[in-house]
Amino acid sequence: MKTPDTTKAVSSAAREGAVTIPCNALELTTIKAEPRADTRLLAEHLGNKHKSLFELVKSYKTDFEALGKVPFQTEALPSGQSEKFALLNEDQAYLLLTYARNSTRVRALKLKMVTAFRDARRAAEVRATEYLPSYHAMHDAIKRAANGSPNERFMHINANKFLNQLAGVQPGQRPAAGQLQQSILAVGCAMAAKAVTEASDGHGLHQQIKTALKPLIGVLALTVGTP
Repeated sequence: MKTPDTTKAVSSAAREGAVTIPCNALELTTIKAEPRADTRLLAEHLGNKHKSLFELVKSYKTDFEALGKVPFQTEALPSGQSEKFALLNEDQAYLLLTYARNSTRVRALKLKMVTAFRDARRAAEVRATEYLPSYHAMHDAIKRAANGSPNERFMHINANKFLNQLAGVQPGQRPAAGQLQQSILAVGCAMAAKAVTEASDGHGLHQQIKTALKPLIGVLALTVGTP
């Protein structure tokens, strides 16, 4: 799954203790909550030319689509040309490797795929059972605290922005976040919801959320990574 570039500390919140998350050995792409493997990355891990691997997928398209629809994509390149590739689901990715000789590279990629798709399933479970309930609780609490204020929209936006910075998630990328990031978001939302619920009114809500999350920021700085 795609994660933010973590070679640098996340700005703003990072200075206060935001976590940096290492990327998986095999990076997956999430489409409508389903993790998929990019044929360009698979070719890179196999040490093959992408064109050859992509042609193989096209040649055996019927086999691959017996395991689900194959999204064929086109991406513009800086040169002005375009590149075609496919995004394979877990079963399709394993099928692709059955067409390859069981070399050291192939065996290594199989292990990376097992790990990547396993982590994606775990992240999806945390998202469904922990993050989404606490996310809704936080925003319900903000709505109540805003009490019809014209600034309510900005209260929601600021809370989301701060939590994204804390977990190292880019805007709009929460569904694709890894297990650790989903857990950080879940705990952060729950702590923010509690702080908002205990607030006397909606004034200074963003600062109250930041104050409430300071213990979490400190723990992340000590246990996950120091920015």
